[in-house]
Amino acid sequence: MTPQPRPGPRSSPPLAASAPPGTTTLTIGGMTCAACVGRVEKKLGRLDGVAATVNLATGRATVSHPAAVSVTDLVSTVEAAGFTAQLHGPAPAPDAEDRPSLAGRPDDRDDGARAERHRLLVTAVLSLPVLVLSMVPGWQFRDWQWLCFVLAAPVAVWGAAPFHARALRGLRHGAATMDTLVSLGVVASFTWSAYALFLGGAGAPGMTMPFSLLPAAGDGAAHLYLEAAVGVPLFVLAGRRMEARARRGTGAALRALAELAAKDVEVRTADGMGGAQVRRIPVDRLRAGDRFLVRPGERVATDGTVVEGSSALDLSLISGESRPVEVGPGAAAVGGAVNSGGLLEVRADAVGADTQLARITRLVEDAQTGKTKVQRLADAVAAVFVPAVLTVSVTVLGFWLGAGADPQAAVTAAVAVLVVACPCALGLATPTALLAATGRGAQLGILVRGPEALERLRRIDTVVLDKTGTLTTGRMSVTALTARTGGLESAAALRLAAIVEQGSEHPLARAVGAAAEARLPGQLLPPVTDFAATPGHGVHGTADRHRVEVTRPGDLTGLPAPLPEAVRTAEAAGHTAVQVTVDGTPEAVIAVGDALRPDSYRAVEHLRRLGLRPVLATGDRAATARAVAGHLTITEIHAGARPEDKAALVTTLREQGGRVAVVGDGVNDAAALGLADLGIAMGSGTDAAIGAADVTLVREDLQAIPDAVRLARRTLGTIRSNLVWAFGYNLVTVPLAAVGLLSPMPAAAAMSASSLLVVGNSLRLRAWRPAGPGNPARRPHNRRTPAGRETS
Repeated sequence: MTPQPRPGPRSSPPLAASAPPGTTTLTIGGMTCAACVGRVEKKLGRLDGVAATVNLATGRATVSHPAAVSVTDLVSTVEAAGFTAQLHGPAPAPDAEDRPSLAGRPDDRDDGARAERHRLLVTAVLSLPVLVLSMVPGWQFRDWQWLCFVLAAPVAVWGAAPFHARALRGLRHGAATMDTLVSLGVVASFTWSAYALFLGGAGAPGMTMPFSLLPAAGDGAAHLYLEAAVGVPLFVLAGRRMEARARRGTGAALRALAELAAKDVEVRTADGMGGAQVRRIPVDRLRAGDRFLVRPGERVATDGTVVEGSSALDLSLISGESRPVEVGPGAAAVGGAVNSGGLLEVRADAVGADTQLARITRLVEDAQTGKTKVQRLADAVAAVFVPAVLTVSVTVLGFWLGAGADPQAAVTAAVAVLVVACPCALGLATPTALLAATGRGAQLGILVRGPEALERLRRIDTVVLDKTGTLTTGRMSVTALTARTGGLESAAALRLAAIVEQGSEHPLARAVGAAAEARLPGQLLPPVTDFAATPGHGVHGTADRHRVEVTRPGDLTGLPAPLPEAVRTAEAAGHTAVQVTVDGTPEAVIAVGDALRPDSYRAVEHLRRLGLRPVLATGDRAATARAVAGHLTITEIHAGARPEDKAALVTTLREQGGRVAVVGDGVNDAAALGLADLGIAMGSGTDAAIGAADVTLVREDLQAIPDAVRLARRTLGTIRSNLVWAFGYNLVTVPLAAVGLLSPMPAAAAMSASSLLVVGNSLRLRAWRPAGPGNPARRPHNRRTPAGRETS
């Protein structure tokens, strides 16, 4: 196998940083199909040094440009292409109408949405009598055709006005879009019907017209196509209305993140008389260093540190953590979390764009704006699709007329080709799926940097796992406590050890102190006296009038049972054993180590069942690495690995043909994360690791790794099915229309239905739930492929 080429440089900003200079996000108005997207990208790309990515579903353009190109230049270029543009501002209010095609303030969007609803309602009222009379010959009374003409005229002119306006605007700029097809279809249908009424004999009293889904044969009788003239704008307007509502659903997660931000906050300030007063201010006036109150049931206004009080914070909507997190003085409080318990006073550490919630929102927005490789291909096809359809329509008209067919049959076939061939579904196939998937991922605590990362995540086959902070908690803790038979109780021995360890700042001392606090709640430890520490050996001092030593174990043959076995067990597990000696008698052995995360085994086993090869790479010693690998049944171990060794391992695995993902959390993992096909960082890790990664796991749960793989596979599967439908629909319907087997009205309905099917298929990702062992929220049964791998 040949090694896979390394993807190009990543353009999206890391979780810990804001957008790089020279990157501007614009809100584009007036786009209706993938051809519009291609036109905006092409126009912006003609500026020197400018590269643009336009997303139809969000109505946003992400533009990379040199300092010489100003935002004004970008806006002017977009407007010159026939669209509106403005600098992208804050997310709209949750109750604002989410219309990507309408730029401006929320009230502008509301006004536009009301106008569209009004247009659709009036069009429907005028169109329905025309459709019924045209489709039911038994209801066709004397001069019915003239009533239909009177009702159809305002629909063809005013109801279809948005299509006509955008078609003319595109014509002025030498471009054709879906609106061009719709406008030409309506004009051709209505014009032919007017000709038939006034000059073709269809206006004669008592005229009746049979209805068929197939175009009328050339029988010499005049036929009207008023039902097509009103049906096309009616179906397209209704389809776009439903499509907009569906697309609003795909962005629900992003709006949910916006809703998490508090609107105002109670700030505690000095009153000038030695006291303090509390006043409520808008959250945007909060500054770093300010102290604010969080009452039970309220949201934490911004990232900060708890100064007073204790409570439990619900982080489920921020990181996906299912259990509330206990906090007290000195603990971190994340903005957007809900206070489930007592009153907290918090000191603001970060405000505005620097908060974790703002960074998560920004990362999700960036991921939703990007494109996959297959979408770029679809956009390229859509850019030439509309001109090609116009050519086909003219060719069909000429062919039928040249073959001696009835003119109305020729016009019908040409109009049907115009109406049915809409590239809208092509433009929506990928962005709507990405909107839904990245939003769902954010809800599950999985932040994907961009579409390219999602593609690579789906294809990985090897996962290199760091140990400390990834498979383990990254914090030293007491894993076992063994007291000698007939001696002090284990709790008493732990208490004495904790008293002595108060004088030490060693991580082992902090672990012993934390264990004593957990096992002996509410007990105040007296201070240690005569404390002394011997580097590399241990500490000793006087506690409760006893001479206590906490040291490395000496000769095991001199220890009473069962202490020797406790030492050997700790060393076999890769933990550190310390001996507690009281007044010269060995009383207990405490095992201290970096404990495995409780979900590590399930996560690694789940990765294996997904067909991925787990590899352990750690800078820790071999005994510890083997112990951890043994617990997790990992057979490939690389211990004592320095940062350069991890990077070399990734290079070797890729040279062997593997598609490698690296999971880590420290500065020492940054090089390997950057070299891998895909970097996955723990959200609790360093900024260097997060900045080098493509995926960040916000929730402290390793099950998020297989969940991310499953979500990527499901998303790419959804995109593929969307594109198959979008391409297949046009491949089937355009030839049918060209040969005269599809009339304009059902063609309009089919065209609108194609876009709705694509958006509806993408919306299924919003309800996606991880399926796998050990998660109560997961589906109980997993499907397997013949090769034994799970599929989602």
